[in-house]
Amino acid sequence: MKHNKTTSIRFSFFILLLTFTVILSSCSRQRIRSDIPVEERMKIALKMFEKRDYLDAKTQFRIITLSYSGNALADKAQYYLAECHFFIKEYILSASEYERLLKVYPNSEYVDDAKYKLGLSYYELSPKPALDQEYTLKANKEFQEFLEDYYTSPLIETVEKKLLEAQSKLADKVYTAADQYRKMQYYNAAIIYFTKVLENYYDTGYAPLAQYWLGECYRKLGNYNEAGDAFNTFIKKYPQHELITKVRKKLEAMAIDIEKQNKVTNK
Repeated sequence: MKHNKTTSIRFSFFILLLTFTVILSSCSRQRIRSDIPVEERMKIALKMFEKRDYLDAKTQFRIITLSYSGNALADKAQYYLAECHFFIKEYILSASEYERLLKVYPNSEYVDDAKYKLGLSYYELSPKPALDQEYTLKANKEFQEFLEDYYTSPLIETVEKKLLEAQSKLADKVYTAADQYRKMQYYNAAIIYFTKVLENYYDTGYAPLAQYWLGECYRKLGNYNEAGDAFNTFIKKYPQHELITKVRKKLEAMAIDIEKQNKVTNK
């Protein structure tokens, strides 16, 4: 009986504590009148945002964008509405809201931030390199357009870094396909894909590797002129790369092979 009584007391205390917590939470949540000025609603929404209460903040920013679209604060509300979606990882919705700001408020002070975060939303949606890279391509496009349109923005270095990350992921997919063809000895197909890496993703870490294996594929096919061009390009572009010694040896070996071929031909 004593045990049951103790358990009952503990349970009652738990219910009391839970009730108190709910009441305290309800009291702490600010009730917002529907007729408050837009400036006051914005202040409340920003305080919610600062406290990371993104769900409630999102509601208030949405009210401002819908009811006060012509107000001077509308673009700010639109930007922070997108930010709320972004911080709760609703990246498709955040992308849509950032894009809306760019279309509806092209002269807003938030356009460069919105353009960057639009690209970042797509980048957050991009999967591993082996999977479909639709969102990575979209991120790549947005970052490139940012660098063209907002070249005086203080975000330039940040965007350049994210652009390189996006391009590296895209290069990874193309390079992997090229390397698979090479390993299967489908050298002509490999050449096509290694060339794509060099043409589209020349700033990534995959470019030197693609340049080396491009020369090697040509060498395997007996196309010594093209192989020589590829290896010499490697030496000019990447003189400090770890493969440079290997490239020089390939050129020396090819020179010997060409000399042997010429002797046989001249007999």
